[in-house]
Amino acid sequence: MTAPLLPAEPGGAGAAASTVAPAHAEPDPALQPPASPWRLAWHRLRRQKAALVGLGIIIFFVLAAALAPVLTAISGKGPADIDKKAIDPYLGGLPRGTLGGMSPQHWLGVEPMLGRDIFARLLYGAQISLLVAFSAAIMITLIGVLLGITAGYFGGRIDAVISRFMDVMMSFPSLIFIIALLSVAQNVNRILLLIVVMGVFSWPYIARVIRGQTMSLKHREYVEAARACGTSSSRILFTEILPNLTGTIIVYVTLAIPGLIGTEAALTFLGVGVRPPTPSWGQMISDSVLYYKVDPMFFILPSACLFLVVLAFTLLGDALRDALDPKGGAA
Repeated sequence: MTAPLLPAEPGGAGAAASTVAPAHAEPDPALQPPASPWRLAWHRLRRQKAALVGLGIIIFFVLAAALAPVLTAISGKGPADIDKKAIDPYLGGLPRGTLGGMSPQHWLGVEPMLGRDIFARLLYGAQISLLVAFSAAIMITLIGVLLGITAGYFGGRIDAVISRFMDVMMSFPSLIFIIALLSVAQNVNRILLLIVVMGVFSWPYIARVIRGQTMSLKHREYVEAARACGTSSSRILFTEILPNLTGTIIVYVTLAIPGLIGTEAALTFLGVGVRPPTPSWGQMISDSVLYYKVDPMFFILPSACLFLVVLAFTLLGDALRDALDPKGGAA
């Protein structure tokens, strides 16, 4: 006769076996620390194919501009080298061969009349466009964030003075003034002057956005707690408020850069920007207008570069705005 099975005693082996978790058990997701906002933003950004394409195009042009001396050394042609053998003097200086004179010596052809290598000039033109745009964006960010956060946090007369100054700058006919200033300024560094004038007239837009967000953030609990602990205003601005504005600043800068690139190209196209023989996409497009029927590649190549860079920054900026939006969908 078989003995009946008895329940395991509280301190017996059965209890020990029932309370020990298996070695292969996965951790409870509810007990994991929450992902940071930046990790969630990156996760959302990776799911947007347009943003990744834009980022890839930007990286490509940045590397091309940075490696311009190396790439032109490989091709054997510099941006100022004139090759008279590559053009036909009996056809009005048009490039010899098809597709604007593309050949093993000139990978993307040559310019009419002078025979300068288009590949080399596109690379160094990318340097000028990105240098002007990035430098002006940094200047805009520094001025706009400093004045915007100051006006939004302190309020009162300080806010009134800065806000009225922003209104004056935004209502000023900046484009006409920039063209006039660049036209009369002769013996100056044109690239530096472009950066300064675009930065001076573009900062109020980001300053107004930063001011509005600062006015909202300064009433948050963590700011009130820091103020109650005797923290100085400057420390509150740069350790409590400014880190919470990082996403907005990144999005604005990313969206401002294509506008700055287009402005530099437009000013150079009009003849008041970068002066020859310095390579510039705007200057190349301006020179190609006379040849777009007989040598369309001379017009298409710099125009395509300008279009791709502006489009890439626009796609990335839109995607960043959606990814960094705290009210966006769950990752």
